[in-house]
Formats: sequence, structure tokens, C-alpha cells
Amino acid sequence: PAIGTTSLGVAVAHGKPDAAAATRAETLALARGMARLPVLVTVDIEGGFGAGPDRIGELAAELVDAGVAGVNIEDGRPDGTLTDPAHQCELITAVRQAAPALFVNARTDTYWLGVADGNPRTETLRRAEAYVAAGADGVFVPSLPDDRATAEAVKHIDAPLNVLYAPDRHTLGRLADLGVARVSCGSLLFRAALHSAVELACAIAADTEPTGQTAGIPTYAEVQGLADLTTASAAADLTAASAAADPTAASAAAESSAPTRPPTPPGR
Repeated sequence: PAIGTTSLGVAVAHGKPDAAAATRAETLALARGMARLPVLVTVDIEGGFGAGPDRIGELAAELVDAGVAGVNIEDGRPDGTLTDPAHQCELITAVRQAAPALFVNARTDTYWLGVADGNPRTETLRRAEAYVAAGADGVFVPSLPDDRATAEAVKHIDAPLNVLYAPDRHTLGRLADLGVARVSCGSLLFRAALHSAVELACAIAADTEPTGQTAGIPTYAEVQGLADLTTASAAADLTAASAAADPTAASAAAESSAPTRPPTPPGR
């Protein structure tokens, strides 16, 4: 399992449109913070934020230096069309060459945008083959319409297949049976959290009982504890680096970087 960013969440949180090449700096800043977590982190870089091969290579290098494990790069464009596959292959190759350790998940929006000249199956397989040849480690095909299309994609794409989870249609067990290697939630978790926040706010404003909407909400201290975990992970990384450079300094490094926050008051 890995934690992945969602371009919609990053964009909306900063008051910007999604898939418009407008959040390169915000995405990179978020990635640097998340990479301190003790889990694999993969980053949605849209279509490369409008960058050419040189600039997207620089971004890939920055992400891998930050500790990111993988990226998702898509061929859908802001105007609802698909990028020329030859250009997309150049971007994928640039990412692969600049950051060989990065897992490159190549997304094709043939089904998602519905603009593949009426034959998304053929265009999907054509693009997938080209993207894998260009250096992609996996292929992401959101909005595959049914089990048959999913099974065909698994059979004919020479790379692990990633699909977008649809809560009204998918189960992880069934997707595994079909041969799907990776399942993404996309913006689902962000949208679900947004919905819950608005529902609760509306219930409070209407002075009605927020039945079921507060069950299981973590306490302030529990959420603050998540930040402590991140800090502890960063401290461990610093200690390891110090030990490699100077074993006698490892203990001091651990002590100086350990969190010293006082107990959190309840209820905040």
C-alpha cells in the first residue's frame, strides 16, 4: 500500500483549477512533507504541469530527492483532449532518465475523457504499449467500463494495470481476480471528507442532531499524534544519516531532533 496525492485535492485546497498545470509548486511542497511519513508516497503530477521533457525531468529529480517513490503522469489535457502519444512518450522517458528509481505510472484517459475516436479499447492498448516502451513501470486506465474491458487490459498490457476504484461497482477481491495489480482512489477520499465536513457544518448551522456524523471522529490529541509520528520518522532519518557520517554523533542527533511538545490539552 502507498499514499498518493490527488491533483483535485491539491488544486481545490489552494483555490486553483485541477488539471490546469497550475499547482506544480504546491504539489512539490506537499510531496516534501508527505515523504517524511513511514510509508511509500506517490505523487500525481497531472500531465507534467505543462512542462517539456527538460523541466519534467527536473521535477522528477526533485521528487525522488525528497523521498517520493512514484509518480502518476496522465495524457488527458485541460481542454478535454488527449496529448499526442509521441509527446507523452518523451515526457515519460525524461522522467525515467532523470529519476531511474521512481515508479512511473502512466495514465491514459482514453475511457475517462471518452474522446478516443469511438474506439477506446484500441487506442488504450496502442498508448499503453508506447508508454511502456518509453519507460513506464505501470499503466493506469481510469473508467474501464466493465469486467470484460478490465480483463482484456490486463491480458494485453505488458505492465501492471492500475484502475480507479468505483465504490458502486468494484470490490478489491473481484479486481484482484481479474488480475488488476493496483487500485487507486483518485479524489474519492478527498471528496468524501469534503462532503462529511459540509454535512456536519450544515447540521450545526441548522441546530439539528448530527446523527452518525460525529461517530468515530478522532480526538484532537489523536490527530496531533499523527504529526508526532511524522516528526519521529524525520528524526529517525536524521539519526541514520548522522550515524553514517559520524557514529559518535548519532545519539546526540536523535536527542536534538526528538519532539519535545508538551501534552496536548483535550478537546481542541
